[in-house]
Amino acid sequence: MIDVLIIGSGGAGLTAALEIKNSCDNVVVLSKTYPTASQTCQAQGGINAVLNDSIDTEQNHILDTLKSAHNLGDEETIKYMCQNSSKTIKWLDDIGVPFSRDEKNNIAQRTLGGASNPRACYSSDYTGLKILHTLYDTCLKNGINFINEHMLLNFIVIDEVVKGITALNIETSEVIQILAKKVIIASGGYSGIYNQYTTNSTATTGEVISAALRAGCKLENMEYVQFHPTSLKDSCILISESARGEGGYLVDSNGERFVDELKPRDIVARAIYNKIESGKDVFLDLRHLGKEKILKTMPQEYDLCVNFINLKLDEDLIPIKPAAHYTMGGIKVDINGKTNIKNLYAIGECSSNGVHGANRLGGNSLLEIITFGKLVASNVLIDINGIEEDLTNEYDILLKDKDFISSIFKKENKLNLYIEKESLGKLFYKKVGLFRDEDGLNIVLDEIDKLNEKICEIGIDDKSKIYNTNLKEYIELVNIIELSKIIVLSALDRKESRGAHYRIDYKDENKLYSKSTIIQKINENIIIEVQNG
Repeated sequence: MIDVLIIGSGGAGLTAALEIKNSCDNVVVLSKTYPTASQTCQAQGGINAVLNDSIDTEQNHILDTLKSAHNLGDEETIKYMCQNSSKTIKWLDDIGVPFSRDEKNNIAQRTLGGASNPRACYSSDYTGLKILHTLYDTCLKNGINFINEHMLLNFIVIDEVVKGITALNIETSEVIQILAKKVIIASGGYSGIYNQYTTNSTATTGEVISAALRAGCKLENMEYVQFHPTSLKDSCILISESARGEGGYLVDSNGERFVDELKPRDIVARAIYNKIESGKDVFLDLRHLGKEKILKTMPQEYDLCVNFINLKLDEDLIPIKPAAHYTMGGIKVDINGKTNIKNLYAIGECSSNGVHGANRLGGNSLLEIITFGKLVASNVLIDINGIEEDLTNEYDILLKDKDFISSIFKKENKLNLYIEKESLGKLFYKKVGLFRDEDGLNIVLDEIDKLNEKICEIGIDDKSKIYNTNLKEYIELVNIIELSKIIVLSALDRKESRGAHYRIDYKDENKLYSKSTIIQKINENIIIEVQNG
């Protein structure tokens, strides 16, 4: 039996693993992919911290975060994150993250959207990737055990206490049971639902959050999805906020700037979307910065544009559009990462602890996963020695999941799951995207119900057991259908506009909705209510 099982090998999971390893050898990290493929590498622009009191203050950081959160943020968690930001950066610096430096050899900082001061520490435009690789290298040096290419199916919960998980071995299609005294969920968000319209990898489909809901966990604010203003027009490949942080312009087909580029992301993204809907193209213009500065501060963006669209940042206008990028909602937890299920915790983008509220401040995502990865890990071990070993050979849910996987192989495939997945992604982008209204949301809800009925006609053509990605994507689709309905119902329930949630039929913020949307599944029924955090 494992002492602590961590689901997810991004920045949050790896940070927690390193912290736990200081006091406990029996920690294991399980991941659907390999650690270096996690979504953390997409956080390119920087990680916020106040390092110099003469140019910035922790109070400014707190106020910027609260303002961005639009009264849905939890002040306690926000204060904790901001007040510990310099400690977080020092720890990352100590383990070897190669931060960019200024002329005095101090860690360099830039301004990202919504910030009142330059506080985003960065490593060119590879910040998340450099942090992720450094964490993974450090985990390997410390002998942390990894179970890669295993997809979580369900949590084993008995009498509201987590006992472990069931998982699919992607390499062999075998279903296994893993028992653990405590489980930490660090599996990332659910922007992958916006298939073909997201900056996220194809692995970010939120099935672990669906499993948490089925296990009895409360979810919170699932209607809140942040759209990044700048992704490549035809591929949704992310162009980092560092491009605007370093002085890039946003211009329309007439070459005119139409929005303050460093406004919060929801404002900038909606302005871009409106321009595109009016029939104009929108471009990122960095030509005035010069090639030397671009190559120094944005080498990755330069290479991406050359390799994918054969354009150069120092010579060409770059066609862009907004894309689903980050999910503020997730599994409801307190400041210590505790869910309402005993011994089950959640950290990072899969969780909702109130640190982002209605709209995440640029540069806070990396800060959150490291800061709370350490905090949650320090709390997980407090009473772990008092938990008895579970010697159960097989829980009922293991047998059910084995039967479920076996049944998929036997199904006749009458519909193309990839077409259905792409169709839902397109519909979500149009109707559950930057602008929403009751009619559009109800259209999506009807389509989700139809897709749920169609699932009996969808199977898999690949019947092999070895690395069957068709099987994995079928399971993802089943979970996407479940999670999609939650998002739409939550968006329908919030009859106002606040942060990233914008209703064209309710354009103003309403004080009655200065509260969180709480979702729970009870006896197969979805219960949604707006209540105090």
